[in-house]
Amino acid sequence: MADALISIVIPGRNEAANLPLLIDEIASAMSGRDFEIIIVDDGSTDDTAAVLAAQASTQPFPVRHIRHDKSSGQSLAVRSGIWAARGDIVATIDGDGQNDPQYIPVLVDALRNAGPDVAAAQGQRLKRRDSKAKQLASRFANWLRNAILHDETRDTGCGLKAVRTEVFRKIPFFDGTHRFVPALIIQEGYGVVHCDVVDRSRRHGKSNYGIFDRGLQGTADLVGVWWLRRRRRRMPKAREVTHG
Repeated sequence: MADALISIVIPGRNEAANLPLLIDEIASAMSGRDFEIIIVDDGSTDDTAAVLAAQASTQPFPVRHIRHDKSSGQSLAVRSGIWAARGDIVATIDGDGQNDPQYIPVLVDALRNAGPDVAAAQGQRLKRRDSKAKQLASRFANWLRNAILHDETRDTGCGLKAVRTEVFRKIPFFDGTHRFVPALIIQEGYGVVHCDVVDRSRRHGKSNYGIFDRGLQGTADLVGVWWLRRRRRRMPKAREVTHG
């Protein structure tokens, strides 16, 4: 399975300045492996299209460009990438360069080594580069989420993940799914493993997310996921039994 295709999904909006270096770093990290890169352009208004056209014509691996006609948010961008993926495993990484691509093979290998009962490897950031206010808000949000959902994950907001494609496509998608992937994977009856990763500073541009809009939306999403888990039993694994 080491040479099986891995689909690397990058959601991003107006990240033209960050994408070329990020793609080069992914190429280095994934050297010797079979992979494709899927950039989901979430309604960008910068030079993303031209940058990706140049990348697609020069890179020796597939660089695919999925474009949203309007900005729909990170979770729905990830969803578009998952449904376009050709690999059995989807690895996600943010388009702003803060996630280090060297951890993609670490997450993929951790997922494969964990066995078929585990469907996701979740990155958990160390040495956060965000402002102190964002770090404190994130810590509180993660504590509250784990207290309610019991997903045993320290940092679900990290964009670095590796998930079995078939299972990833089963979870419900809404504007905020990317913050609750471990809980939703567990809801499907699978386990989650965790890998520590080191965060980096954004190279170019500015974040599309603020503290207060993220916090308010995250609280509403948390209530929704709690309700979903209360109303839906953990999914059993079903198989056909043949007789005779």
